[in-house]
Amino acid sequence: MTGTTPGAEDVTKGLPPEQLPPVKSPLTGEPDPAPPRTNVFIKDLLRGSAVTTILAIVLAMIVGGILIALTDDDVQESAVYFFARPGDTFVAIWQSVYGGYEALFRGAVFNPRGADFAAQIRPLTNSLGFAAPLIAAGLGVALAFRVGLFNIGARGQMLVGAIFAAFFAFNLDMPIWAHLPLTLLAGILGGAIWGGIVGLLKARTGAHEVILTIMLNYVAYYLLLWMIRTPGLLQKPGTNQPITSATPESAQFPDLFGPAFPLLDWGFIVVIIATLIVWWVVEYSSLGVRMRAVGENPFAARAAGISVQRIYIYAMLFAGGLAGLAAMNQIQGSVTTGFTGTIDAGIGFDAITVALLGRSRAWGTFAAGILFGALKAGSFSMQAQGIPVDIVLVVQALIVLLIAAPPLLRTIFFLPKTDAEKAAKARAKAAKKAVTA
Repeated sequence: MTGTTPGAEDVTKGLPPEQLPPVKSPLTGEPDPAPPRTNVFIKDLLRGSAVTTILAIVLAMIVGGILIALTDDDVQESAVYFFARPGDTFVAIWQSVYGGYEALFRGAVFNPRGADFAAQIRPLTNSLGFAAPLIAAGLGVALAFRVGLFNIGARGQMLVGAIFAAFFAFNLDMPIWAHLPLTLLAGILGGAIWGGIVGLLKARTGAHEVILTIMLNYVAYYLLLWMIRTPGLLQKPGTNQPITSATPESAQFPDLFGPAFPLLDWGFIVVIIATLIVWWVVEYSSLGVRMRAVGENPFAARAAGISVQRIYIYAMLFAGGLAGLAAMNQIQGSVTTGFTGTIDAGIGFDAITVALLGRSRAWGTFAAGILFGALKAGSFSMQAQGIPVDIVLVVQALIVLLIAAPPLLRTIFFLPKTDAEKAAKARAKAAKKAVTA
């Protein structure tokens, strides 16, 4: 007996090699075993854009619920005697938040209080009707994003599209099978020309597209104002009001499911077709490959023989044409009694939000447009409940903020970081250590 405790070497000494525990380390040339596939799948799922988008919407709705509760009169009254009867405050909070979001659902998706089935599903058709121009304009912004262009000129492109349609097509006397597509093409052409001007100036002079689109928005707006205030141009005959003539019946989109659903017309089908075209062009065509290459790295694309200037022009032509399609959904569907300088209804700027939420993908933009159309349709029911419509705008802004800042969202919900975020954190730590050393 030596009085020493046997170690691991003593225990394994003398054992045959097949009974010894395996040794794996970088020194032996054998890497550590890979993690289970289930763990890798879950980690990739939590890092993915779908989960990030859903959590952003959920968090925005939670913040919206807090704002609904804070602005509710019953909650404010019960909060005065909270410590005496806290249950009253919690009941008031629940009733305000539940009532607000129930009204949103009832106005955007399904109304169980409707007298018949048509009245019950009318909110869903209203949401799709509101979504159609948002999707069209959002597709234009998203396509420009894929090429590396920040197109914030959808408003001006919509206005010029409306000008072209009203100036060149409203005065024609034609059957519906010719008048409707001609008006549609005129609006798309007007928007494409206005967007193409930006692409041409960007390609030839290097001018920044943000400045160009901002300035052209103002040019388009005041051009439309001048035309609807000038007799003989676009001003409605027999009036001195700044408004155009009504859209001819032969140029209006027919209702998709009849007069029981007035906000949903064939313009929505046209938008679906446009989404399919944009998806195919960007993802599968040779032009789409060049567009994506320019968007990733214009210098590398130029070195590969791609004409970057030409791609800029093509992208803005497409973007402007899609914004013109959004304008046609307005004047051929929603606003057929004549339009004014506010015909864009903020859609041109909302399209930026839709494109960001859709991550500049065709079907992502389509889904984001439907979401925002539902929020717009449901906001009217929320207003009937006494809830400020500004809360819906806050929810929309929060969704975009959280979508644009994935690291913030991952920190809030303790999601695993991406490899790029880990590498950035490691570089920051190394830089900090180098400075302090």
